[in-house]
Amino acid sequence: MRRILEKIYLKEEFNPKIIGLFLPGYFMAKELYRNMLNLTPKLGGRLLDIGCGTKPYDFMCNVDEYIGIEIDDEDRKNHTHADVLYDGKVMPFEDKSFDSALSSEVLEHVFNPDTLLKEVNRVMKMDGIFLMTTPFFWEEHGQPYDYARYTSFGLEYILDKNGFEVVEQIKCGNGIEVVFQTMSNYLFRAFKLKFPFILIVFLLIFPINIIGLVVSKILPRNNDMYLNNIILAKKVKDL
Repeated sequence: MRRILEKIYLKEEFNPKIIGLFLPGYFMAKELYRNMLNLTPKLGGRLLDIGCGTKPYDFMCNVDEYIGIEIDDEDRKNHTHADVLYDGKVMPFEDKSFDSALSSEVLEHVFNPDTLLKEVNRVMKMDGIFLMTTPFFWEEHGQPYDYARYTSFGLEYILDKNGFEVVEQIKCGNGIEVVFQTMSNYLFRAFKLKFPFILIVFLLIFPINIIGLVVSKILPRNNDMYLNNIILAKKVKDL
């Protein structure tokens, strides 16, 4: 039963539907999934998924080869989906060996982003497409390895600095979803150790998500306050 529940949770965590309304990360996951579904078809050839996790976007990518990479660290037991482990500095691939790259919710966990982006540049072919997502308005997570939040301008700057040109930039969850997502996260974190999880889900998280979903259809958008950055970039020069 536990394994079945874990599989359901994992699926709803990335592609929330009815069950996803009972989870605290509903709005972030919903918006991220919707936009990734539209952007992943622009990736092709040999693809490198950097910080691949469970490879939740593998099925979206119509590519010739999908390779996932993770850092070889103390969390190795959770990197079972990765095809390759590396030291976090130099990826074990030849120069210009990938046509495209994907990195979702990873950059905020990298203390020196230039080190990572220089390697991504090195292993990608010229004009290769790089799809990257990173949270903007979000709680600390994956502690103690949560180091930064990037504005849209900050991401454009560090990508340009490392040989990439931004092709498309999306601020997802750019509306009242930010408020309801924050309320949901706060209540879940504040009360999860004091009350049974099932009570939190039904009495707090679910109604917040439902109300937020309805209100988000009515109120205007706000591009200065949003949940997540999604960037589609192209390699334009070698470093």
